[in-house]
Amino acid sequence: MSPADGAQTGRPLVASGPTLNPWLRIFRTAMMWTGLVAAVLIVASLVVDGTAGVGSVLFGWALVIAFSGVSLLIVHVVGRDNPHGAMAMFALIYIVKVAVFAAVLLLIGRPDWLEATWFFTAALLTVVVWQVAEIRAFSRIRFQLYDDNAGEETSVKGKMDV
Repeated sequence: MSPADGAQTGRPLVASGPTLNPWLRIFRTAMMWTGLVAAVLIVASLVVDGTAGVGSVLFGWALVIAFSGVSLLIVHVVGRDNPHGAMAMFALIYIVKVAVFAAVLLLIGRPDWLEATWFFTAALLTVVVWQVAEIRAFSRIRFQLYDDNAGEETSVKGKMDV
């Protein structure tokens, strides 16, 4: 191919395959962006409310991260054996995650040390930023739709984690 046809000058044209460990890549991206939001909120809460605000921000951030991270880990494990079933599992886990998250908040109640405004702000912003980062990272994943090597062993189970 020539540069006029889309090839870059001086670089060979090679076919690319699917993204390896896409769910872990999504997790890393979401953690990076929500960590940045948490850092900004920690500084703001420290200035305004001291350590009680910091604890509330960290608790709200950690609670959202725990539930969101577990769902990506489950989809990662399921997606290795059944890439096409990963999205169905993602939808199922999302429903369960919301229900369990609500149950946890109702069961633990509101501890005395918790600053509700900082907790709510951190949890809400973490959820929103996590969802945006997840969608953006997901839009950049490459899934292989067709078997380019018909007749050859194409299983990636065990190879991706090595």
